[in-house]
Amino acid sequence: MAASCHVSKVRSLYKRILVLHRFLPIDLRALGDQYVKDEFRRHKGASPEEVESFMAEWEIYKNTLQTQLLESAGERHSSVKFGASLSEEKLKHFQDEQIGQLYELMLESTKPNRQFDIREDSK
Repeated sequence: MAASCHVSKVRSLYKRILVLHRFLPIDLRALGDQYVKDEFRRHKGASPEEVESFMAEWEIYKNTLQTQLLESAGERHSSVKFGASLSEEKLKHFQDEQIGQLYELMLESTKPNRQFDIREDSK
């Protein structure tokens, strides 16, 4: 019973994040969707301690993104900044691989000509 409740919570969080990504600029959505899918897949077999931390951090991400999207409603996407700075305290707990991954994500998300050349359908 506890396992099915856990799976339900993970799926709910995962789906909510992907729904929130629909409101991001198209290139950030593509980057974010892929990152979220990879991370959730990568942590399927994580230990209970890792899962607790993983879920807490993704819950914070979801809440932050939801707040930023609500605050940005009506503004032009090009003028809106998404994300949050990480404290030194949080960075101290990152493994070298996570620091590298974070750096790669930062590089990709700040490129003037992002890898994704996706255009929204004009109506």
